[in-house]
Order: sequence, then structure tokens, then C-alpha cells
Amino acid sequence: MSERKTPRLLLGLIAVAIIGSAAFYLVPSDNTKASEALDNAKSSQKLQSLAELDGKAPASRRLDVQTWNTAEGAKVLFVEARELPMFDMRLIFSAGSSQDGNAPGLALLTNAMLNEGVAGKDVGAIAQGFEGLGADFGNGAYKDMAIASLRSLSAADKREPALKLFSEVVGKPTFPADSFARIKNQMLAGFEYQKQNPGKLASLELMKRLYGNHPYAHSSDGNAQSVPKITLAQLREFHAKAYAAGNVVIALVGDLSRSEAEAIANQVSAALPKGPALAKVEQPTEPKAGIGHIEFPSKQTNLMIAQLGIDRDDPDYAALSMGNQILGGGGFGTRLMSEVREKRGLTYGVYSAFSPMQARGPFMINLQTRAEMSEGTLKLVQDVLADYLKTGPTQKELDDAKRELAGSFPLSTASNADIVGQLGAMGFYNLPLSYLDDFMRQSQSLTVEQVRDVLNKHLSTDKLVIVSAGPTVPQKPLPAPSDKPAEQPLGVPEH
Repeated sequence: MSERKTPRLLLGLIAVAIIGSAAFYLVPSDNTKASEALDNAKSSQKLQSLAELDGKAPASRRLDVQTWNTAEGAKVLFVEARELPMFDMRLIFSAGSSQDGNAPGLALLTNAMLNEGVAGKDVGAIAQGFEGLGADFGNGAYKDMAIASLRSLSAADKREPALKLFSEVVGKPTFPADSFARIKNQMLAGFEYQKQNPGKLASLELMKRLYGNHPYAHSSDGNAQSVPKITLAQLREFHAKAYAAGNVVIALVGDLSRSEAEAIANQVSAALPKGPALAKVEQPTEPKAGIGHIEFPSKQTNLMIAQLGIDRDDPDYAALSMGNQILGGGGFGTRLMSEVREKRGLTYGVYSAFSPMQARGPFMINLQTRAEMSEGTLKLVQDVLADYLKTGPTQKELDDAKRELAGSFPLSTASNADIVGQLGAMGFYNLPLSYLDDFMRQSQSLTVEQVRDVLNKHLSTDKLVIVSAGPTVPQKPLPAPSDKPAEQPLGVPEH
């Protein structure tokens, strides 16, 4: 992952994709998997961001977002950016694991198979085709969405063949049987590895307890029972339905005119199966509060504390995001980090996050601590949350959080890849075109009372669903808070 610190502003847009992976750990996120694949491209013939032009941090960019629909029903969002001779395109389909039905893993398998074969080309030829043009293909499937991305030079002799190949890969994959067997085997090996990862096991159990029979309950990866049963016929049927032109948002950013952007969107849209948007996932029901434990032989215990949060278009998101930043959304200096790590040395890191999606996504607190202090640490975290809900942030905490957001805001549009991610999420979740400016304005105008009231509207210590994974061992009392804790955190975080 990138080492760059992501502004909290982006969590509402970026984390929606990350939350869709099979397990998630609430450390500050840097970008979606697809953006990583694009941004980490090694080809020397491509500039990656504006910052490479002069080594200086970019200023905030005022986005002129244009939008329209193609003849086939695809929604398009476009920003012209002439600074670099390239463009980024992201297709966001409502084709995540919430559409798996009774075949968990179907959405991920379908997405993973897109670039395994098209007419006349196998996976190697496809990869060589993009590489030879200086282009990058990226893909990924999550809870709400599946994505396919293209980064290409904008010169016609590179752009046109890259678009032709991309349109074939996304619109007309052949789903070769040998690739299907290979990817299935890789997934099954991953399930075996999961058994040795207590954090992953805790995450899977938490989502089951939090979501019950809701589509968000199962892992995007599927499971060892469901994946072997999935057939190529199911993949073809899912692709025809979920990768339809009426079920996609096309985000475009780069060195293109409006007419060129329209031609690109039309070409891609026409190559997709014909069909309407799929139904939006239903809202989950409130889960039963309680504690579950997974016995696991280790020196540390993973603790996950959660409840249902909000969906992506909730008007309270700006206030909740600001409130969460102070509670545990950042690094050192948050309420949770101060009490659990800095004063007592009980963990390397403790983080909290809202992860809003099409339906209500989770609010979660995540940490690891020494097994013999897990019960006391859990109570401490609950006490910190309860006290924060009671008092809200201090004026200084709120002012500091506002300054941090204002300082990091330009990073939200620092590169074409950043902008295309923003556009894709805005289109997918039907956010206003002025979303970034609206979010900033709302965040900067918040009062202590508003943050406290909104937190209490959406969070309650009586609704917590808790899962721990670790050994059952005799418990020790927590150390008293100190400026210099006697013990340092044990072990390293598991990923």
C-alpha cells in the first residue's frame, strides 16, 4: 500500500470499496485495490500524478464535473484534465457480493475472470496487449460494487487500441475453463490460510452476527463450501445481468475533450451486455447485541466492536466522519489511541471507522491486545466510547480535526486516479456533483453540540456486537494510565 496518509474526507468515498473485501481491518485506508494496481504501475513511459511534474504538492483543484447518460443507459461523469497526456477510466457496476444470491463468491469470481480471455487472446496476450500500449487494467469486486479500470495515454494511436481491448475484456470475456479452475484453486488455498488468521476469523464472525441473513453477512470471497459449486454457466449468466450497460457508472478523467469522452463512453457502453440497473440492496435489520468468542492459540486477542452505522447518502455523514476522526479515525492523539496505547501500552493501534454503503454499513472499533488483558481492554474501549458519546468532543479536538481536514483536502484531487475514484463513488451512490465542496463546507461549520448529537443519534453502547479471537487465559488488571507506560505493546499487528 501507499505510505501516503489519506485525508479523512476520502474515507466516505474510498472505504466503501475497501469494506467490500472479504475481511477488513480498520487502519486508515489508502485506496481501493484497483487504484493501487493503477497507481503502482511500474512502466516508465507513464506519469502517475501531477506531483511528478515539479516535485511540489498539488494545490486543490476545482473540478468541473460533467455528466450524461449513454444511449444504453450508462451514467457518465467526466472531468477534463489536460495537465498530463493520459486518461483514467473506471467502470463501477452494481455487481458486488451483495448480488451473489445463494452462490457466495460468484461476483468476485466473475470479476476475476474478466481479463482471463477474450476471442483470440488468453490471459497472457491480454496482459501483453495492455503493457505494449503503456496502459494498465485493474479490477476488483467488493460488497456493493465491482470495478474495472483503465489507465492509458491519450494519444489516439495508444488510446484507441487500449479502448478496444478494454471493451472486449469487460464486455465480452470468454471465461476459459482452465483459468476458472486455477482461480478457484487459489481461492480455496486462501480459505485454508484464513484458518490461521484470527483477525480474519473474527471479521467473518462479526459480519455474520451483525448482518444475519442480509447479503452483507457473507464474505465477498465466498467460502470453501460455496466456491467449488459455482459453474461457468453461472458466471456467464451473472455477467450478462450484472455487467449490463444500465447497471454501470463510467467515470472519466484526463486529457480528453467532451466529444472524445462521449465517444469513449459510447464505445464502452455499446460493448456491454444490454440490460437495466439491478435492484438496490435492502436495508439490514438491527442485530442482537452481545459478545462472541473464537478460541485461537496466540499471545494476542483480536477485538472487534461494531454496530450498524449509516448508508452512503445519509445527511449526517460529515458530522459522523468528523466525530469519528476524533474518537479513533486517525493515528496518535485520538481518544482511543490516547487511552489504550499512549497511556497504557495495551496495543500498537486501535481504530474506529464508519463504512457507509448502499445499505447501512458497519461502525467498527478494531484492535489487538495481550490476551491476559483482553477483558480489561475491552471494558476500557467501551468506557471511552460511552464517555465520548456523553460529552462529545472538546472545542480544541474539533478545531484540530477541522484544521487537519483543511490541510489534507487537496490530496482528494491530487491525481487523476484520485479524481476518477471520487467521480465513481459520486455516481454510484448518487451523490451531488458538488459533493466534495459540500462535505468540506459542512465539516468546517460543525459545532461541538452538533457532533455530539449526531453521534448519539446513530451510536449506542447498548447495541454493540462484539467478537474476540484469541486464547482463554487468566486475566490481569490493566496498568494505571501513565505518560510512560511500563510495558510496550506485545507482538505486531496481524494483517
